[in-house]
Order: sequence, then C-alpha cells, then structure tokens
Amino acid sequence: MSFFKLEGYTIGSNARAGLIQTAHGDIQTPIFMPVGTQATVKAVHFSELKEDIQADIILGNTYHLYLRPGIEVLKNAGGLQKFTGWNKPMLTDSGGFQVYSLAHRRKITEEGVKFASHIDGSYHLFTPEGVIDIQRAIGADIIMAFDECTPYPCDYTYAKNSLGLTHRWLDRCLAHMKKGVGNYGYAQHLFPIVQGSVYKDLRVESAKYITDKGATGNAIGGLAVGEPAEEMYAMIEIVNDILPVSAPRYLMGVGTPENILEAIDRGIDMFDCVMPTRNARHGYLFTHQGILHAKSRKWEFDLSAVDSLSSNPLIQSTSKSYLRHLFKCEELLAMQIASINNLSFYLDLVREARAHILAGDYKIWKEEKIRAVMCKL
Repeated sequence: MSFFKLEGYTIGSNARAGLIQTAHGDIQTPIFMPVGTQATVKAVHFSELKEDIQADIILGNTYHLYLRPGIEVLKNAGGLQKFTGWNKPMLTDSGGFQVYSLAHRRKITEEGVKFASHIDGSYHLFTPEGVIDIQRAIGADIIMAFDECTPYPCDYTYAKNSLGLTHRWLDRCLAHMKKGVGNYGYAQHLFPIVQGSVYKDLRVESAKYITDKGATGNAIGGLAVGEPAEEMYAMIEIVNDILPVSAPRYLMGVGTPENILEAIDRGIDMFDCVMPTRNARHGYLFTHQGILHAKSRKWEFDLSAVDSLSSNPLIQSTSKSYLRHLFKCEELLAMQIASINNLSFYLDLVREARAHILAGDYKIWKEEKIRAVMCKL
C-alpha cells in the first residue's frame, strides 16, 4: 500500500491534493488535524469529530500523554486509539514544542532534554530513543522525530547549533526505529522535522539533510512562533523547493485560516493548531462570513444562524442570539458549540480548498476566501 498519492495540482500555484493511506483509514489532503492534547479534543466528543465535524485524523501530544495517563495505561489499552475509542488515523508530536515552551524548567544536552513536569515538578528525561519508544506505545499512525524548536527571534549561532543537534537526534530516531516494530501490529510512519529558524541557509541545509533520509513524510517546524507571516511564507517556499513532491508536507502548529490557505498555495498538505478550540472557548468564532465575537451585544436579538454556510447542521440551527446567551450565562454548552463551529469551519475550509485545487482555480478562490473569512463581523 502506497502511503501517499498525489491526486491533482492547480494552475499557477503549488497547491496540491493528495491521499494519505494509513492502517486506520485514508486522509484526503490538504487536511487540518484537530489537536487532542490529553487524549481529548477540548469540549468536543469523538462522536462529534467523526460524524458532524468529519475529521479524518487528530493529533495527540507525546509530552502530555507520557505524564497522564502514562505509557503503561496506554499499553494496557492497546494504544491511544483503543483507549479513547477513536478508530481513525492519529498523529503524535514528539514533545519538542513542549520542550521549547518549558524554557524555565528544562535543560537541553546532547543526550536529550531533562525537564520538570508542569504537574508535580518531578524530573524526566526525553531522549530521541525514548521519544520513539513512547510514541510506539501510544500507537499513532504518524509519529515525529525529536527536535529542538528554536524561539523567535533567535541568534544565528544558536539556530545553527540547534539545527545540528536536531539532525543528530533525527539520526538517532531513525536508527532506533530500525531496531524494532510497532507494538500493535500496524505500520507507524516517522516524519523528520525541518528546522533552521528564519535563516535561509539553515532551512536549505535542513531540508536537504531531511530529504536525503527518504522518509514517507516530512514536517516543517519552528514557524508560527512569533515571526512575521511573510517570513514564515518565505521559509515554506524555500523548504518546499527542496522537499520531495512524493511525500506529504506537514506545517506544524499553523495557524489562522489565512495562514493555512497561503501555506496550501505554497505546497503544504497537513496542518494542526490549537487556535480553533482555544479561540472558541473565549467566544471567538471563525465563520464563512467572517470572524464573530459571540459575546458581543450586537447579537442579542439576532436569530440568524451562527454560520449558515457551515456543513454542520448543529451550527446551521443554532442562532447567534442563543449562543450569546449561553456565553453570558457561562454555560459549558457555549464552549462546546463554539468549538464544534470552529473545527467544522477549519475542516470545511480545507475540503473546499481541495475541491478548488482539483478544479484548477485555487489561486483565484484563495484570494476571495481570505477576504471573506478574515473580516470582522
């Protein structure tokens, strides 16, 4: 079974449509992956993800799952999919971004990263080999190599030294992968991660180094960490000129609807971000008509649908007035409906992008779509 098949391009763009085939099902690309940090997508049940939002794949977080519920619990269940009841594809990150975000409580060495748990302060060590073992136990279809995510701004010397460490860790991850097989009888695909901050020569070096590994898929990390969007887009273009067209490209932790559409235009296939659910819990909704602040008084008497163009019947049948009421009363249902709305929107967005890629008019549609969805209502 081929892991990735290209199914179409579009005129005047590097946007492409493809199909990723895993043991737990197929994934049509471009794709957005809802983030299920702690074995759950916040405020959304798996049945809603499957039936209403129609997600093809979700993401789990190695750092958080390692701490809670713990690897032995996941092994006992037969992996994260069986533990949660999510029987579709899953991807796990390596914990590298959490290492980046724990700057005040971790120490990076050649061996790996020693860090203090944010839960109880206990100390743990992540090594490239250990992270592979953890992700083997979690059982995701797609797993990530251990890397260091550099901050922005980042000194060139630090970025260069960090890149060397990330590449050495990748080699250790690949060597360890060859020593064993998955725990549950199906293939797991390891994606290397391109780093290099916003330095062109470092990104080129990293993309070439990773391309030589011949992985079934590749990721781009270290972006959307505070750099201007134009610098992010420039790095994507540089990297995608080198990464093989025959493997999916995953842009980690991105981003806004505009970021996603621009990155698709530049040849990215896969995305994840906490933004849809995080913004939803604070009442900020993405819709096909624009960005809506659900708590605003302007919606008090507005009985029109939250998003009449949503593919989700729940969102089509929920009024702005009612959702505002739920937020004002601090009802948990408000966060649930808002989260379902935002995830439905993101999945609608990439499905619509795919349709226009296959139709050959992605570039024109993209410009119109960005203007529509990024305006404030």
